[in-house]
Order: sequence, then structure tokens, then C-alpha cells
Amino acid sequence: MAKVKSKFQKSKNSKKQPAKKEAPTLSLQERLAQKRQATKARKEFMDLLSKSLSIGLFLGFLLFLFAGIKAALPAVLGILVMSFSYKYPRQALIGFMIYVPFGGTITYYIGNSPILQLAKDSFYVPVAIALWQICRKQKLPFIVPQQIKIPLYFVLASSLLTLVFINGGQQLNPPPVGLLQTPVKEIPIGLGILGLKVFLGYVPLITCAYYLIRDKKDFLLLTRLQIVLILICCGLGFLQYLLLVVGICEGTRNLEGAALFKATLEARCYFGGALVYSPSQGIIRLPGTFVAPWQWAWFLISSTFFAFATGFSDPSVLWRLTSLGSLALIFVNAVVSGQRIALALVPTCFVMLLLLTGQIANLKRFIPIGVGLVMILGIAVVTNPVVVQERLDSFLVRWNASPPQDFIIQQFEENWKNVDTPIGSGLGRATNSARALGETKLVETYYPKVLYEVGIFGVLGFFALVNVLTFTGFKTYRSIKNRNFRSYGASMWVFILFISYNTYYYPLDVDPVAVYYWFFAGVLFKLPALDKQEKEDADPEKANKKKRLQIKF
Repeated sequence: MAKVKSKFQKSKNSKKQPAKKEAPTLSLQERLAQKRQATKARKEFMDLLSKSLSIGLFLGFLLFLFAGIKAALPAVLGILVMSFSYKYPRQALIGFMIYVPFGGTITYYIGNSPILQLAKDSFYVPVAIALWQICRKQKLPFIVPQQIKIPLYFVLASSLLTLVFINGGQQLNPPPVGLLQTPVKEIPIGLGILGLKVFLGYVPLITCAYYLIRDKKDFLLLTRLQIVLILICCGLGFLQYLLLVVGICEGTRNLEGAALFKATLEARCYFGGALVYSPSQGIIRLPGTFVAPWQWAWFLISSTFFAFATGFSDPSVLWRLTSLGSLALIFVNAVVSGQRIALALVPTCFVMLLLLTGQIANLKRFIPIGVGLVMILGIAVVTNPVVVQERLDSFLVRWNASPPQDFIIQQFEENWKNVDTPIGSGLGRATNSARALGETKLVETYYPKVLYEVGIFGVLGFFALVNVLTFTGFKTYRSIKNRNFRSYGASMWVFILFISYNTYYYPLDVDPVAVYYWFFAGVLFKLPALDKQEKEDADPEKANKKKRLQIKF
């Protein structure tokens, strides 16, 4: 019996042996080749550093003479960042995602310059150019997925017509000025170019994200990085609130009249930009790490989707618990930030995710996360009942004073009547960030804003684009077999669905949603390839027969 048992154990061990992968021993020639490659990479890095630094310092010196240090420093940094982003697009894209939530804080630490508002594009634009060249060289599609090609071309063509005929017409034939009136100084073409960049400029992020992720390791790195960013930003946001409460930061509490209710940069508290903190009036609007309070609100809303996805989809228990902590911090910041839209939409999005992704039926993972979240929030509510009640009262007062549905309808009616032509009143004419280049109109809802800028043809084209994107995203995540990938894909699809048809305010125009919407659409479309890759890895013989499509990026 003992012999039989020993034979069984030997045969069992022999079956397990092929599963263990031993690191291959490199020959002398291979080691020398690796050493030469590392030496070449270091040389290329140092050459690029010396050239870009020389050009940057020369340009910075000229700008310093004519415009001062506030123009010179961003120019030097911009040259360095763009040079390295073009040379190392993968690392630059990760740097871009890290920079986005801290952009507002960095902007005001370096110096409050309008140029710095576009600093993140010094990462993104060279990456997009480099990727386009790589795709051409390797004969890979740049537009991913192919289904969006037709509506994207349509809305792009419509926007270019608006840029040429409306913005161009305004540039060549400015409106007549009265006898005693001063002509408005504006650059309609520049306004249109910036408006087009805001409108469609981040669509290539779909492709960037698609090619950034090569395998499961890259995917987990990206999703976990996002959780770390959420934890850091929410931690800083809550610290900002505490600094205001204890009086280290004054906020707007000592101001008078209308200034008590207006966000101002002078009240800035270490992180982010303009804020309102007037406890005597029950008013608080925190910017977190962003430039403006409502950008912080939309960071919290969008982060709900990412924290939920990782909380239910990550294979590591540690990272699922970490995601639970980030989700709790999101809820806490939604309350203390004073942003009514965050207070309303963060729990709404959480419930919507539970229902639409089917995770409410996944009791094994839902119960620990649900119980943990309820306990954390319960403690927060019990220890701060006055703060919670103030936020709820503020939300109800605002809702009763201006119901969102009535506000949206009113905006549609107003802009339908006031748009100048069927192809719009001009790109950038309702884009807040373009106001430095010309006169703009404040439109506080997204699709009426698009209607005003690019007319009925442009808004129909963009609506078709997001329709196709949403429908393709649904089919994509439904095709995934791997449970974890499918769960993450479902969460990203719900995010795309929610943002595509949301018209309250204009999150698709500014950070962070303008970036996250297109980037995580690319992540969603990559998941079927990762799913297929997992199957091939499980069957080495089959994997060896197939050559994987891998971009050198």
C-alpha cells in the first residue's frame, strides 16, 4: 500500500513539474546584447536630455527677458516634458493620468498663468502624435473601435465647417461697432481651435489607452494606480476641510456681503484653487486638488465608478479592501465638500452600478463591501450629524428652487432660439476655458452648449458618436468571458452610459471627465483582447501557434 502511495505521489509531482516556469539561463552573447541595449538606452536618454534642456533654457531666457519668470518657467518645463513624452509615450501617458487630478494644485504652486491650464497637454499631444506615427508604420488602426469611424468623421467634418465658415467669417468680418463703442479684442479663429480641442481633442485617448495596455499586468497597474490617486486626492480633500474647520485656513469667513457666497482664489487653502468657506452662512464649496469646486465634484462622481470596479473585480483581496477605503473616502468628501451634485450623484451612481452590473447578486463580495461601507459611513454620520443635515438641507433647497429637469429644458429652448446658423454660432463661443480669446456665452448644460457652438448638425453627429460608443461598449463587455474582466468592463460601460447621456452641466468639457471618459472607453475595448490572452496563457501549445498583435509602444 505504501509503494502504491509513493508511486501516486511521484506521478502527481511529475504532473505539477511542467507548470513551474524556470527562468531561462542567458548565454554570454545574450547578456552582452542586453548590456549593449541598456547602454544605448542610457545614451539616448542623456542626448535627449541635453538637447531638450538646451533648447528649453534658450527659449526660457528669451521669454524671461520679455515676459518674466512666469512665462519662462512653464516654457522650459514644457519643452522638457514634450520631448520626453514623444520619445517615451508609454511612460508619458501614465504621467498624464497622474498629472490630471493634481493639475489644479500644481498650476497654482508654479504660478497662476493661463498657459499652465494646458500643461497636461504637453504630456498628451506628443503621445498622440507618436502613437499615430507608430500605427502608420506598423499598419495598425488608429481609430479604435472601427464602429465609431463614421460618426466621428461626420462630427469632425461638421465642426471643421463651423471653424472655417463661422469662426473664419467672424475673424475676417468682425461685427460693426458703434460710433462711441470700443471694438472687442478677440481672436475668433483661435477661439475656434481651442473650442475644437475641448470638444473632440481627447477622443484619441481611446486609442492611447487601447495600446498602452499590453497584458493583464499593465491593466492591473493602471486600475490600481487609479485607486492610489483617488486615495491621495480624497485624503488631501478631507485635510483641506479640516484646515478650514480648525481655522488654519480662513476661507471666506471674514469677508462681507456677496463675497461670502463667491468662490475666490484668495481663499485658497494649500491645495487646488478657488473655494468658498463661510460657516456663518452655512456655505462651503471645496475644490479638493482641482482648480474649481465643481471639477472636484465630478472627480468624486467619476471615481465612484473606478473604486467600485476595482472593489469587485481585482483578484487581490488587499486591493479590494483598499478600494473599499477609497470608496468610503469618496462618500465622505461628497458630504464635506459642499457640492450638492456630488452629494446626490455619488450614492446614486453606486446604486446604479450595483443594479446594472449585477454585483448586488454577488453576495460573496457584495456583503463584505456593503457592510464595511455602511459601518464607515454610519460612524461618519453619527459623529457629524450637523454637517450631514446642513448638506441635505442645502441640496433640497437648491432642488426646490431650480429643479434640474426644468433648468435643462429652459437651456435647450433658449439656445435653440439664439443659435445663429444650422452649423452653430462658432466653436468656443460657449466654452468657458476659451474666454481669454474672445467673447463667450455661459451655457450650463452640455448638449445645449454643443447646439449653440456647432448647430443642429454638430449636435446630432456628436449624439450619434456617443450612441455608437455606448452600444459598442455594451456588446464589448458582454462578449468577455473572464469574470473579473467582465465585471470591470460592466462598470466602465455604466460610466460611459452615464456620461454619454448626462447633459446637466458640462463635465465632458473639462477635467477630469473630459479625460476619463475617452481613456477608460479605450480600456473597456481592450478587455476582450486581454480575455483572449488569458485563455492562450492557460493553453501554452495553442498560444505558441498564434502570434499576438502587439504594438511596439
